[in-house]
Amino acid sequence: MGDAVNGPLSDTPEPSEPPHIPEDVVDAVLTTLSGHVEAVFLPWIAERFILEWLSVDDDRLGMTRFEEGSAELIRRRRLRLDPGQVTIGLHPALLEDDALYRHTFAHELFHAAGLTLHSELHDSLTNQVAPSPAMKDSVLLQRMRSAVLGGLKVQEWSCKACGYAWKRTTVRRPSRCLKCARRL
Repeated sequence: MGDAVNGPLSDTPEPSEPPHIPEDVVDAVLTTLSGHVEAVFLPWIAERFILEWLSVDDDRLGMTRFEEGSAELIRRRRLRLDPGQVTIGLHPALLEDDALYRHTFAHELFHAAGLTLHSELHDSLTNQVAPSPAMKDSVLLQRMRSAVLGGLKVQEWSCKACGYAWKRTTVRRPSRCLKCARRL
């Protein structure tokens, strides 16, 4: 079609090295999942996943793909069988932020182990093994937020009560005015 820039991180250079597997994260995920019945693929996952880079145009930081297809995956989950080959893809921009790399890898490995849905359990286990960096500590998260905010129609918030207006710096709409504290 063309050479259009797609994702918010598409200016990331293509890495020359393959992605690395943080071994301590793998061990921590496997240990943390011990005893959780939702992790149906736990006995096999350490030997079944491969790691690859996503395209720099991709707008996801990570993804997990079961190569057997959805119908076969459902059957294997129900019968608690080997999941087959599982591919975990990470965005090359994660090389800029080690803490976010570890968090994203752990997040995807939990999916690969059988916690396929984004649930409270999935989130708490991921943050237990590899906590996500705070926005103020991650240049990559700040860059992604700026890209999202730059593409939105509303570029500033304004208060109807006092008329004060300020530049938008958050994705979520504020609940109160910064000047008069009235509800927006």
